[in-house]
Amino acid sequence: MKKADIGLVGLAVMGENLVLNMESHGYTVAVFNRTVDKVDQFVNGRAKGKNIIGTRSIQELVQSLASPRKVMLMVKAGKPVDEFIELLLPHLEKGDIIIDGGNSHFPDSIRRTKYLEEKGLMFIGTGVSGGEEGALNGPSIMPGGSPAAWPHVKPIFQSIAAKVADGTPCCDWVGKDGAGHFVKMVHNGIEYGDMQLICEAYQIMKELLGMNADEMHKVFTKWNEGILDSYLIEITRDILAYKDTDGSPLVDKILDTAGQKGTGKWTSVVSLDLGIPLTLISEAVYGRCLSAIKEERVAASKVLAGPTIAFKGDKEAFLKDLELALYASKIVSYAQGFTLLREAAKEFAWDLNYGSIALMWRGGCIIRSAFLGKINDAFNTNPTLANLLLDPFFKIKVDEAQPAWRRVVAAAITHGVWVPAFSTALNYFDGYRNARLPANLLQAQRDYFGAHQYERIDKPRGEFFHTNWTGRGGETASSTYSI
Repeated sequence: MKKADIGLVGLAVMGENLVLNMESHGYTVAVFNRTVDKVDQFVNGRAKGKNIIGTRSIQELVQSLASPRKVMLMVKAGKPVDEFIELLLPHLEKGDIIIDGGNSHFPDSIRRTKYLEEKGLMFIGTGVSGGEEGALNGPSIMPGGSPAAWPHVKPIFQSIAAKVADGTPCCDWVGKDGAGHFVKMVHNGIEYGDMQLICEAYQIMKELLGMNADEMHKVFTKWNEGILDSYLIEITRDILAYKDTDGSPLVDKILDTAGQKGTGKWTSVVSLDLGIPLTLISEAVYGRCLSAIKEERVAASKVLAGPTIAFKGDKEAFLKDLELALYASKIVSYAQGFTLLREAAKEFAWDLNYGSIALMWRGGCIIRSAFLGKINDAFNTNPTLANLLLDPFFKIKVDEAQPAWRRVVAAAITHGVWVPAFSTALNYFDGYRNARLPANLLQAQRDYFGAHQYERIDKPRGEFFHTNWTGRGGETASSTYSI
């Protein structure tokens, strides 16, 4: 009997579709699921007649694999991954590879890489994006972990990945230990930001302009043919056109409380750890948190009043402004995300290729858009680019969009329409372009109450001073440190 090229554990939606994708590209795949009945159902159902081997135990799964054995785990992140690693270890040999394809937190992938390499094995922690459709037809794949493992899985991963127009696969080696899952985490954070921005544009159309779902559908259809061309704009277009059984828009009947699985929160938390202002993604996370307190908001709406909404301008002109404001805000979101990647590369000693990462997101994944090609161009032109806002292309686009962006945010705030992501994007832009922020006063305050010291503009950087502001505090200063 022919040995399988790769094994996969976890036959939920993503697992099943990845298996079928691999098999359709000429690979024999062995499968196992903790609930063994699912193996039988899959092998006798969607996998019937295909080069897919059903196994009923971990031992049988491992024995069915060609060396070096490659086992991909598509199970819930956290404890289940560690449990399956321990179940696999007694049956594996030196040089075998365990792949975690779930949404694991990157510190877990750092730990698992070290743990398995100490045992003579190899580990890959890979982000897989694209949902059910992507898994079956071509996802974006972001592998990291043990560099020596990459040549063994590269042909499989790059063959099943999505391809951009020139045939380049949306999959390449990201970096050592947790780099792959870190990049996937940032992808998901940007996804949070993109979705929040689109939802705010929807809210502005609905509340400020008084548009219905059919009218908004037409706008998103037009937007998807222009600068905002992307998967999330495309599906928003389709959602707004979808009718319930009674012929009314289904979107209007969906409860306005959003769920989350944690990857956006992880992105925000690590940005605080690394000192990177990831304001837009963080607002998107907080937006979901605010949406979750539905009953409290309903009660507050009966007590707290805002301005009366009475838009009197040119609706078509405003919609053009809104398109530009959404585009400029999106640029800020990606600028922040790539700044976080740059800082993480320093912190964790990863050699990240930012242009390659942008290309990996061009197809297959949830944030795929034509826009990402310009990010690749920016980093190819200047690999040490500090911020996307400084790239000539994006600088010009933000300059062109700036008046419209300000008009949209001003109109929304004046009329009491909730736009946290639009407004924080603009605030970040204004802060980043400002050569002098009011932190001088903040430092004086800190020195006043805690003797935390300050630097002076007329002295070299790194030289610290303390002032006895009250005449009663003495000259003793606190040590300087930064978290």
